[in-house]
Amino acid sequence: MQSLQEYGLLFLYLLPIALVLLWRNWARRRASARQLAQLEENRKSGLLEPASLHPNIDTETCIGCGSCAAACPEGDVIGLINDRAVLINATHCIGHGACAAACPVQAITLVFGSEKRGVDIPSVDKNFETNVPGLFIAGELGGMGLIRNAVEQGRQALEAIRKKDGIGTGADLDIVIVGAGPAGFSATLAAHQHKLRYRTLEQEALGGTVSHYPRGKIVMTQPVMLPLVGLVKLRETSKEALLDFWTNTMQSTGITINFQERMEAVTRTGLGFVVKTTRGEYRTRTVLLAIGRRGTPRKLDVPGEELSKVVYRLIDAEQYCGQHVLVVGGGDSAMEAACSIADEPDTHVALSYRSDSFSRAKEKNRVRVEQAVSSGRLKVLLKSSVQEIHPQHVVLDHAGKRLELANDAIIVSAGGILPTGLLKEMGVQVNTKFGTA
Repeated sequence: MQSLQEYGLLFLYLLPIALVLLWRNWARRRASARQLAQLEENRKSGLLEPASLHPNIDTETCIGCGSCAAACPEGDVIGLINDRAVLINATHCIGHGACAAACPVQAITLVFGSEKRGVDIPSVDKNFETNVPGLFIAGELGGMGLIRNAVEQGRQALEAIRKKDGIGTGADLDIVIVGAGPAGFSATLAAHQHKLRYRTLEQEALGGTVSHYPRGKIVMTQPVMLPLVGLVKLRETSKEALLDFWTNTMQSTGITINFQERMEAVTRTGLGFVVKTTRGEYRTRTVLLAIGRRGTPRKLDVPGEELSKVVYRLIDAEQYCGQHVLVVGGGDSAMEAACSIADEPDTHVALSYRSDSFSRAKEKNRVRVEQAVSSGRLKVLLKSSVQEIHPQHVVLDHAGKRLELANDAIIVSAGGILPTGLLKEMGVQVNTKFGTA
């Protein structure tokens, strides 16, 4: 009798545990099936190409703990399918890298490009120094477009630079920083903080590439650590708010930036470099390239492209109010430009893209485009390409058929050509990454 009572108590003790385990197993399988369906849907839609830096998951090493998925700030990039981590929403990934840091078994490697799409990346070491001693690269040029990460790279590169032999001695500058975007601005603050002899050159305005983003664009969603400033808790921050903050920081810290001065060449000389600019020359021990990847804007190479109505970036959507506008491109910048112009009253906006899907754009931009299309404010022309540009109209090839549209302005957002030639002239090794680190 006592034995039966003991078995009964044991049963009552184990039953809740068994029910919990059964429920967790059922929930895990249900989530796995849902995420597998999402992956298949993305595969059919051609949405499997990450835009930039992204995780490559070794399924043999993965233990299916889900730490990577939980750590991702974007929320739904990685899922668990059959107890293994899988990149299910590749186009949502914007290169935070939190997944790799969270993996307890190092099953995740951050890589550039894919088997189908190669990405040219300058070769740098863990300190962001290139194969040319003393020449460093940080930020977008090195493949890191995310502002928060670019800021951190600029800071880390400066930490490595200030420890190099020869810094603080001799008559030359310690460093010339080329570019005042996120990486260059952070590096400048760090150089000022450590009392290095520096020059920061910016060919245009504070913010670099960020200054050319459309008005109102949200550019930061994560806190960032800035030298001389500390932790900056900016969330859902617009381009204008960020640039205002940077301007105030520049004034309050006393850092100096040479605006409207363009770097033309960097030449190795002994233990340092000569940096030639539009204003003169600087002799320096080290150089940090913190310029964008855009380089020369990619053009359409069609008749009529020389007309003044063709531009290669959107500054203010309001200027196109009441016009017929064509935006060319399939990335985030093209979609953001098209939607921003479509929000203006009495505009007629078309978005032309050569592919059959917006596979490299963020989910929020694809949703915004869908909403603009459904409301009749935007016309999307997939599988199309510009053939001819005329003063009052534009001719496209749309799925093999000729299409003529009334047109007052064209914005080409087809990316840019990486300044590979400039890098190679400096001796920097550039590698094409096909899904490799």
